[in-house]
Amino acid sequence: MIRVDGKVRRDPRFPLGMMDVVTIEKTNENFRILLDCKGRFLPHRIEQKEAAFKLCKVLQKRIGKAKVPHIVTHDGRTIRFPHPDVQINDSIKLNLETGEIMGIVKFQNNAIVLLTGGNNIGRIGVLQSLEKHPGSFEIAHIRDASGNAFSTRLGNVMVIGDSKSSVISLPKGDGIRLTLMEERAARLGAEDEEEDDEEDQD
Repeated sequence: MIRVDGKVRRDPRFPLGMMDVVTIEKTNENFRILLDCKGRFLPHRIEQKEAAFKLCKVLQKRIGKAKVPHIVTHDGRTIRFPHPDVQINDSIKLNLETGEIMGIVKFQNNAIVLLTGGNNIGRIGVLQSLEKHPGSFEIAHIRDASGNAFSTRLGNVMVIGDSKSSVISLPKGDGIRLTLMEERAARLGAEDEEEDDEEDQD
């Protein structure tokens, strides 16, 4: 009944990772596994059309045996003969049915990025600049939709869209981390709305 990345999985302990697409055929539901701002996995409901692909971050690009060029992605896939434009840190749009590359999301300034590790895990923002430190970690500077600026190691950054829009749909909150006070205010506001709805029904 369950498909992960288009393949039927019967093992109840089969591990899920970031950007994996889970399909429940019986109920015709599709979910993409993303991260929330507290670093927890979040199943985000998506349309059938969006469930046909997943985004993979390119970790390695090299020439292997018999001079065959290949790339290795964050979910362990090895893809042979990639497009010459694909570089390390780019994201590729992978067709789950054919296993072919449908498109490339380039790692460049003003691209929309998702943080996959570190203290800012799960936050989404726009890449401002890259600070290079030869022999050490390169630092990416990011600004989120509410104007907060933060930085993290390059290895924690995954590109999910160009300067205009994200390739995948995003969960509620758009990857903006709220302070404790803002979270409390949002929760109280939601409770007040529920009470008002109940009173209206009465």
